[in-house]
Amino acid sequence: MNIEQTLKSVIRDVHDFPKPGIVFKDITPIMLNPKVSEEVLDELVSIYKDQQVDVVAGIESRGFLFGFPLAMRLGVPFVLIRKKGKLPYDKISYDYSLEYGTATIEMHTDAVANGQRVLIHDDLLATGGSAEAAAHLIQKCGGEIVGFNFLVGLDFLDGKTKLMNFSNNIVNLATY
Repeated sequence: MNIEQTLKSVIRDVHDFPKPGIVFKDITPIMLNPKVSEEVLDELVSIYKDQQVDVVAGIESRGFLFGFPLAMRLGVPFVLIRKKGKLPYDKISYDYSLEYGTATIEMHTDAVANGQRVLIHDDLLATGGSAEAAAHLIQKCGGEIVGFNFLVGLDFLDGKTKLMNFSNNIVNLATY
């Protein structure tokens, strides 16, 4: 079984969450299975080990689950991209639109150095808003977006289009 088949066998659909009509892709069963978690991490390492990634940035909060271990396995720093008000040190912020309003994400000003090649990781690519906002933060610090990685991509929402302004290297381990 390849990684996409494995993920699709464990990711569960939760109907009408967080609101009626939505089918939520729940990745928490991956965490209940250490073997599958290790397979995911091994796959990520195999994809990025030769791409000269200098930094992995994870988007709060599920982007931390595999983003941090991936950074450790690649031997590079891990950057936290968090919701407004969660980071203690000097930070930069970026406001972006959601279907129901706006949100703000932040990153420490010293998290990415000028010219560093950054891989942005999150659990799910839907409309692409949070990943696009993360890319803007990284560029504000002078970082270069080497690519985007997601465990799950919802192709019907076309989030990939927003991200192609930063990189064509967009990988979803499982696509719906």
